[in-house]
Amino acid sequence: MNIVTIREIHRDKVSLGEYTISGWIRTYRESKNVAFIELTDGTAVKGLQVVLNPELRSYIENKDRFTTGASIKVKGNLIKSQGKGQAYDFEALEIEVLGDADPEEYPLQKKGHSLEFLRTILHLRPRANTYGAVFRVRSAAAMAVHTFFQQRGFYYLTSPIITTADCEGAGQMFRVSTLDAAKPPMKDGKVDYDADFFKQEASLTVSGQLEGEMFATALSCIYTFGPTFRAENSNTTRHLSEFWMIEPEMSFYDLSDNMSLAEDFVKFLINYVLEHCPEEMAFFDQWIEKGIIEAVKKVAQSKFERITYTQAIEILEKSNKKFDYPVKWGIDLQSEHERFLTDEHFNGPVFVTDYPKEIKAFYMRLNEDGKTVRAMDMLVPRVGELIGGSQREERHDVLLQKIKAQNIKEEDLWWYLELRKFGTVPHAGFGLGFERFLMYITGMQNIRDVIPCPRFPGFAKF
Repeated sequence: MNIVTIREIHRDKVSLGEYTISGWIRTYRESKNVAFIELTDGTAVKGLQVVLNPELRSYIENKDRFTTGASIKVKGNLIKSQGKGQAYDFEALEIEVLGDADPEEYPLQKKGHSLEFLRTILHLRPRANTYGAVFRVRSAAAMAVHTFFQQRGFYYLTSPIITTADCEGAGQMFRVSTLDAAKPPMKDGKVDYDADFFKQEASLTVSGQLEGEMFATALSCIYTFGPTFRAENSNTTRHLSEFWMIEPEMSFYDLSDNMSLAEDFVKFLINYVLEHCPEEMAFFDQWIEKGIIEAVKKVAQSKFERITYTQAIEILEKSNKKFDYPVKWGIDLQSEHERFLTDEHFNGPVFVTDYPKEIKAFYMRLNEDGKTVRAMDMLVPRVGELIGGSQREERHDVLLQKIKAQNIKEEDLWWYLELRKFGTVPHAGFGLGFERFLMYITGMQNIRDVIPCPRFPGFAKF
């Protein structure tokens, strides 16, 4: 059986001749002398037109079953199309229905379903053209992540999903426990975690960074790419309870090195997707966000500006623009501030560095002024922050002081502190939310539309 995919056909990877193709019926129409099926197999934006002779025996036996959503296998000839709108037709010699789809029940009978409706049928939405394009881009972008780091000699690390360390210090973590939630064992008025599976309180990770630093101080440069979790009761279009993070950690890097790597990384991802998913990107440009191809190309070709947080505040204050969130030194920059810097002031991407220590995590290196830390955020047009990172605090005494100042339990991070006692080195890293990048490059406006099975407050189906 000479099997080919519709993607291979559209990309001229196969010659004319006899093949077998399989997929799902998108549309079916018939006339007196000929019938047509638009077939999709999920590998391409465009389907393939199957041409059927009404006298074909397998057609006569099955034509009442040719409904939208039904799966079929077709043996036939790939030929040059005589019609407009497609380069090839597939002339059927034999057709077999593999799975029926009752037109009275199948919910994807027509085109143009809203994304809101499609979110209610997560098990079927990948068959919709928009989601097929999204998840093909997701696959290509994941490959790009590994390609970028592997080509640069980084080692891939799978950091643990179950952890006892709260990297961000926010406490919004999902607990992992085998204790009876209704009647947990108690000791001295508190839950007795000595009776739990791990003999201590454990949670789902919010970041692989801390473990990444452990291996970076042994292998020099590593990256993690895996699921992370936040028990934040947020129902915005930019938040999920489960999402994927890409987190490189590099020994002997300072903040400038960190920014250079992040800039190269984002440019590589953009160019990789543009090269490997041109049909999908054209689809997004036409149907999701007009001009998105040129917008991301511009970023990939730009020189990223670099300014300090203090300079950013000065720019915002001098703009005389009325913001919903008032601007003053010490605030955490909001999306409206970030968008002004990228879309109006610089008209391009920019790194903002050296934030006030009070609004950043404990592990960021304290600057000599004692007020700011060696943090950096990458801001890009249209979305604002895309990457966050920092030079890590490598000095044991300074790190210990910061841990105590933020009321973090020293005993929970004893091993993290020990990395600073035995051969400590300057090191840095950053994090890119994979779904956030996918929203940026596809133009999709809801983060739930760029992950296969979204998890958010009140929803964890499938």
